Amino acid sequence: MALTLPPTFTYEKRGRIALMTINRPEAMNSFTKEMLIGMDAAFDDFNADPDLWVAVITGAGQKAFCAGMDLKDALPAIAGGDSMGYEDPAKRPFQNIYKPIIAAVNGVCIAGGLEFLQGMDIRIAAENAIFGLGEVRWGVVPAGGTHIRLPQQIPWAVAMELLLTGNNIDAKRAYDIGLINKIVPADKLLDEALAWAEKICQNGPLAVRTAKEIAVRALNNEPKFVLEKTMSARVFQSEDAKEGPRAFAEKRKPNYTGR
Repeated sequence: MALTLPPTFTYEKRGRIALMTINRPEAMNSFTKEMLIGMDAAFDDFNADPDLWVAVITGAGQKAFCAGMDLKDALPAIAGGDSMGYEDPAKRPFQNIYKPIIAAVNGVCIAGGLEFLQGMDIRIAAENAIFGLGEVRWGVVPAGGTHIRLPQQIPWAVAMELLLTGNNIDAKRAYDIGLINKIVPADKLLDEALAWAEKICQNGPLAVRTAKEIAVRALNNEPKFVLEKTMSARVFQSEDAKEGPRAFAEKRKPNYTGR
């Protein structure tokens, strides 16, 4: 059965490598629910195809890898109880993908974009890449696994800085704290990511998948994800979570009450 994807998420097979592109550059490659469903379908196909060994994912254009969910649509939907395709509270993006995933980060990687990145294995960034979690600025929290994954991947104090301030960091600092593997000029980014993919493809595919699976499963993150899902619900159902998106849409400072 042919895989049908929205034009905003593309999937190309190049020998052993799957190249996926978040293709909504006019909106900083922000995700709609349709795109989330398409990405999941593409990764299911990649995971099931024995001829594909490594995935590379990037964003279209020069400005953004991914700016997360489209806030105008996503936050009201989530506040209304829409799970945006992630009904199982113990599951997060790429959690059960044991084949390697390489990110080619071309610009802005914030909010849900950074949450997706935490589920990827090798991260190559362009010199202009920016990373951040601005959710608290809009009265919500990054509930896509970040509260669990980020402190596992970078120092606690820096994880708290990103989570609590909503500030961004540049590629140099992201490299220094171990969030990314390498920084390259923007015009070399995809070639570099594909070169890493080719290098991994020279190794035994069963050994590679097993190495990743052991590392991921040993973290035992499922019960932690349930905790995140349960506790974040009280934020998304709050008055502040309604005020934040309103302020974002109206381009003004939010007036929070803590309720």
